[in-house]
Amino acid sequence: MATPPTTILLDLDGTLIDPAPGILGCCRQALEALGCPARPEEDLRWVIGPPLRGSFVRLLDGRGDPEEALRLYRARYGETGLFEAGVYPGVVDALAALRARGLTLLVCTSKARPFAERIVEHFGLAPYLAGVYGAELDGRLDDKGDLIAHLLAAESLAPDAACMVGDREYDMRAAARHGIPGIGVLWGYGDAAELQGAGATALIASPTELPDACGLIHKV
Repeated sequence: MATPPTTILLDLDGTLIDPAPGILGCCRQALEALGCPARPEEDLRWVIGPPLRGSFVRLLDGRGDPEEALRLYRARYGETGLFEAGVYPGVVDALAALRARGLTLLVCTSKARPFAERIVEHFGLAPYLAGVYGAELDGRLDDKGDLIAHLLAAESLAPDAACMVGDREYDMRAAARHGIPGIGVLWGYGDAAELQGAGATALIASPTELPDACGLIHKV
């Protein structure tokens, strides 16, 4: 009989924290520094989730150097932007409940790992986590599927012992690539259609639902 997972992989942006003010403000500043017209923040919200290096390629569309845009972004983000965020209501209680059930919690984010580590410390999430996995600053592990492969190897973790929790299609597709079930959360930046289209095993509308949802996930 299939058993629930013992290790939960948690996306960061849009799942544990709402990072919009910092990410969008830093994106706008980087684009404007390269001479691109200012964009309203609502037109940039899609950048929350995928790797920023690729997002800047799309945003600039040949009108500037994506690596320079990323450098400008990180200069501000690393100073102030990463703290311009907030933990979603109910997330801390959900993490505490998962830990109380004996589950191992690991952050698995496309955000650069050094930033992710500082964020979970700053917002008081680190005590609930057994580790933080993220992309490297040079672009290694930008692809979330590659990141999950790295995490599984580093943790000596079998895919059938894991579950991915995230708010975007990238989380669900990366998990499915390794045969890991995905719980799509609806309080972040992806909607039900996006998550279901990417193969989410279950959808939840509130962090309060997360502990029970993780307990009900089974391999099929």
